[in-house]
Order: sequence, then C-alpha cells, then structure tokens
Amino acid sequence: MSRPDYQSKIEARIASLPEGSAFITSDFLDIADTQVINKALSRMAEEGTIRRILRGVYDRPRYSELLQEWASPKMEEVAKAIARNFGWVIVPCGDTALNMLGMSTQIPAVWSYISNGPYRSYQVGKTTLEFKHTANRDIDRLSPVSSLVVQALKALGKENIGTPEIKKLSAVLTKKNKAQLLEETQYSTAWIFETAKEIYEWEKSE
Repeated sequence: MSRPDYQSKIEARIASLPEGSAFITSDFLDIADTQVINKALSRMAEEGTIRRILRGVYDRPRYSELLQEWASPKMEEVAKAIARNFGWVIVPCGDTALNMLGMSTQIPAVWSYISNGPYRSYQVGKTTLEFKHTANRDIDRLSPVSSLVVQALKALGKENIGTPEIKKLSAVLTKKNKAQLLEETQYSTAWIFETAKEIYEWEKSE
C-alpha cells in the first residue's frame, strides 16, 4: 500500500534534515493538521525511522560508526525544538555556554539555558536539560552570539578571565561578532563591557 501524501511529505522533509536534527509537530503544520502529524510521527518512531526524545519531540538519530551504536541526542537540537514548541527565546548559560564556545572540553551533565519562559527541567537519557527563567532584558537586547559570550563570561567570573580566555574568545568570534558584542554590551556591567573591548582589540594588539 502506498503512503498517504502527507506521510510522504513529512518523511521527505525529515530525510532532508541533517542527522541529529530534532523536530516537533508544529514544524510540519504546513503539510497537515496536528492530529495527522502526530500519527505520522508516531508511525515513523515505531518503524525506527525517527526517535522519540520527549513527548512531542523527536530526532533523526545519528549512527556512530566508531561506537557501532546510535549516538545520544544532540542536546542543543533538543533544546531548540522545545523552545520552538513553547515560543521561548533561549540562550546557553553556565558550562553549556563555555562548552559551545570551546572554552571547556568537558561535556556538561546538565545542559543549561536561560529563557524568557518558566523554569523547566527535562531528563534526556542520563542528561538533564534545564531552562532558567530570566528577565527579558537579559535576552532581548543582545544578539544570539553576544548573549552566548556574555553568559560564558559570567560563568567564568571576572577574576578568572585573563589573556588566554581573551585570546580564545577573540579567535572563535568573527570581526562582525566582536564589533556587535562591543556595541551591545556598552550598557552592561562595567567588567563585561571592558572584557568585550579587550576581545575586540585583541587581534589589533598581536
């Protein structure tokens, strides 16, 4: 029996996504209604084409040739899918921000994000995914990259930021990122702005 048209369209869209991508029902509302989409995703999960991560959140699993098993879900993808589901704006914070900027090689046991939504915590396998409510001004006035850097700086703490940290952050950010960071943090805490200035000026001083 041939697949219904909506089923084929959903499968085709998922197949076009990179492995590890996470998605929710509303990502397919241009194809069918919620009930139909949920049935289609449930059918695919039962067949093993996709993987159910949390209620209403699925991913296109990655197979690790090295480990010879299905890799764990990408927490960043899962976090973004949850945020889309609730209409939240999120920014990585703490060890998560440090990891994403290459300031720490340790994979966090808890993936943390600040959010303009309520506090929520989810268990994904052995990993905890948490969203911490913050004032909108902590998110709205900064671009995503600037927000990520500011959260990483806060995680490090003023007293732990020296030449190695400045150099590393300057290396991972583009000139545009650094200029934007400097502009957007001018009304932030003084030490954050001064650090942004050092990051911006680092390559000039080399």
